[in-house]
Amino acid sequence: MEVYFLIVAIIGFVSLSISWVVYLFNKTYVSYPILFLILGIVFYSTIDALPWVSPFRNEKFTVHLTEIMVIIALMGTGLRLDKPFSISTWRVPFLLVTVTMFLCIISLAAIGYFWLGWGLATAVLIGAVLAPTDPVLAADVQTGPPNSKKDGEVKFSLTAEAGMNDGMAFPFIWLAIGLLMSSQTGDSFFTEWVLKDVLYRLSAGAFIGFISGKAITYLFFRIVEKHNAFEVREGLVALSVALLVYGITELAHGYGFIAVFIAAVTIRNYEMDHEYHQTLHAFIDQIERILIAILLVLFGGSIVDGILDHLTLPLILAAIGFVFLIRPLAGLLALFPLRKMPLKEKLAISFLGIKGIGSFFYLSFALEEASFPAQEELWSFTSLIIIISIFMHGITAAVLIKKAD
Repeated sequence: MEVYFLIVAIIGFVSLSISWVVYLFNKTYVSYPILFLILGIVFYSTIDALPWVSPFRNEKFTVHLTEIMVIIALMGTGLRLDKPFSISTWRVPFLLVTVTMFLCIISLAAIGYFWLGWGLATAVLIGAVLAPTDPVLAADVQTGPPNSKKDGEVKFSLTAEAGMNDGMAFPFIWLAIGLLMSSQTGDSFFTEWVLKDVLYRLSAGAFIGFISGKAITYLFFRIVEKHNAFEVREGLVALSVALLVYGITELAHGYGFIAVFIAAVTIRNYEMDHEYHQTLHAFIDQIERILIAILLVLFGGSIVDGILDHLTLPLILAAIGFVFLIRPLAGLLALFPLRKMPLKEKLAISFLGIKGIGSFFYLSFALEEASFPAQEELWSFTSLIIIISIFMHGITAAVLIKKAD
């Protein structure tokens, strides 16, 4: 029982400190996730009573905890975008979520297969796990609250990319699972993968997200304004919508992440200057920050628990190469056709491909679905890349964005 109260006290301390920490770190141009990661390492190094939390000890717990975090982050990401949705205004994030992400998947898969000696399925899996940027830890490089009117192209592009590419990576997770199953059974899976995991699930997620967003704007915006009745303008609606849309979409076997983000963008695109958008975002942003801090403390604990123990020199070199070479080059190649975009903006967007909690979800989800080989190496490799991203991007992001914008 004493351990339980200790955990409750730590959660309370972390939650209480988040507002001050964010404020102070904003003054230093350093990302606050660094502090909570270090805090987790300190807690687990000094308090023996804390339960171990490494993902490979309980993958199901990791799946659901990170899943909730990503759902909330996607709703917050969609609600903070000030640019109305259109193909022309969203051209940069579309290039990032297609060209850049696909190049990263292919590059990582090639590294896994040829350099690290993994099987094709495992190599494709690590590409799908690490290619998307993270809507959770990318919060520090994203746009401000709705209608802040002070964010440039770099922040908008990174925000939209983080929201869009989480769901877009899911077909490749299923591709890796299909490759593994096929290698074991000899059954063909490609047609089912294209029809179900690509076409149907993407379409279902987009459709349910759009319809849900339209329904919410009607219930909480139009009815209130038209009939002056049922004036429910609580921020809690944002969290409720995120969970409802995700659950419905997954029950329909669509991609819930895509649905949540599209629902959020659809809501945001209704009367862009409406003050209720700020209320919705403020609530979901507070929940998101608390959960980020708690998850980072747990991640720090997993480092103490040995999540990096299976690193080898090839894995370390591959991780460094991905963060500092592959993602930046893939970003620059995608943005190369945009002649009018300044080079400094292209460089900032390409370099700031932040990795984080979403990668933990994808990896734990895949390992729950199928018995991939080299699981310990996959966890160590993924964790190292996230740690590099937290520190490197956390230290450089604010300065790079300030110079670019």
